[in-house]
Amino acid sequence: MTEVIELAGIGRVFPADPPVTALVGVDLRVCRGDYLAIVGPSGSGKSTLLNVLGLLDVPSSGRYLLEGVDTTTLGDRRRTGLRGSRIGFIFQSFHLLMYRTVLENVMLGGLYTGVPAPERRDRARAALDRVGLGHRHEFLPSRLSGGERQRTAIARALVGDPALLLCDEPTGNLDSANTAAVLDLFDDLRADGATLLVITHDDAVAARAGRRVRITDGRLTEVAPA
Repeated sequence: MTEVIELAGIGRVFPADPPVTALVGVDLRVCRGDYLAIVGPSGSGKSTLLNVLGLLDVPSSGRYLLEGVDTTTLGDRRRTGLRGSRIGFIFQSFHLLMYRTVLENVMLGGLYTGVPAPERRDRARAALDRVGLGHRHEFLPSRLSGGERQRTAIARALVGDPALLLCDEPTGNLDSANTAAVLDLFDDLRADGATLLVITHDDAVAARAGRRVRITDGRLTEVAPA
């Protein structure tokens, strides 16, 4: 299978007195179509790892290849372009623009792809249909439930056809029913060939993934299947 992510010996040390070590010798491979959960408590290094994987931060050591591109050697502009075109982000807090319609919010997910606006609109409609919100195009986010807001955010992440869906506590603001609906949607996306990486503190959410790794004190260990 084609590798989407390859981390080799990734370390991240923040300057302080004494220095703060957040990641230590992290090795990880994620292939196209994988559904991987990374679990760990607060302070374990999850946020730092998320920032590295999302090209929001540069590791202090090691290599990070995204679809074969060594991101650790890239300048800021190239990293920004790669992040915008190849990674779809799904956050706990949705990050929707409340004065924009659902369709307009989803279209924003394709801004960095270079696709003309009419095509982005068509892609946004298709993405909303894919997440079951084809009937909500012209709604404002204030009229949506929490689960619908998260599905809108998922559609926004999908519209650019990213290589990776990077999900940070994607069910953290949802009740149990909406959590189940979002996890069912992740199952469907994975069945369609999407590559998902979910960072969570919730073992029940992680259990839905095909693979699990645990981060403790900045170190990753694979979790054997149940």
